[in-house]
Amino acid sequence: MNHFMLGESLVVIPNVFHLTYIINRGAAFGMLANQRWFFLLVAVILLGACAYYWKRLSKGPWTLQIGSALLVSGAIGNGIDRYMIHGVVDFFDFRIWPIFNVADIGICVGVALVVYYLFTLKDDDK
Repeated sequence: MNHFMLGESLVVIPNVFHLTYIINRGAAFGMLANQRWFFLLVAVILLGACAYYWKRLSKGPWTLQIGSALLVSGAIGNGIDRYMIHGVVDFFDFRIWPIFNVADIGICVGVALVVYYLFTLKDDDK
């Protein structure tokens, strides 16, 4: 994306999928724009919680392990962007959905896996 101008779009599949370079200063789908320090704080808290619970997470089922890893990696990726450029570089543009990036995919899939794990806990595990 180094050679793209802000807002520039490359058509991959017309009217279906484009690569569009934007800087998202909010959360998912642009919510809470310009709250850089809030998002950095949330990322640090998430990383701290994962570090604190690492032993438990690493011995849990695959849904918890993979979900946590995806959440952490997504938070780190977006956190680096927020710190370095005061926003997150988004570029996957499906035209009917807000523009997003790879870290957003990791966060969404990670949340889904952790929620699945929580809903499938047996009473013995709680």
